[in-house]
Amino acid sequence: MARLPWRVRDRATFERLRRSPLRARRGPLSVTWVPAADALVAEGDQPRVAFAIGRRVGTAVARNRLRRRLRAALAEADLAPGSYLVAAGPEAARLSWAELRSTLADVLTVLAERRR
Repeated sequence: MARLPWRVRDRATFERLRRSPLRARRGPLSVTWVPAADALVAEGDQPRVAFAIGRRVGTAVARNRLRRRLRAALAEADLAPGSYLVAAGPEAARLSWAELRSTLADVLTVLAERRR
């Protein structure tokens, strides 16, 4: 089983994510990335992830289910070191597992191309 990414908890990293120009969007998913050198990663080169899932997605149960599904999809992905903010719109909750993984993989591919 792949190792799950660490959580973003500190305010400084959230501020860097807010100002980061490295963003990509595909369908209902949007991902913002800050490289490890800019993110002050304390846990080595482990990727760190935060989620932004608003109330428009649905009830707390629906939001938490989507967060768990996204976390599982990210565990399968090959993430570069740094911090990520994954935002999901209401349509993301209605995607099948295969569609969610595919959409997330597309967003991460676009983001990888932009950071070069």
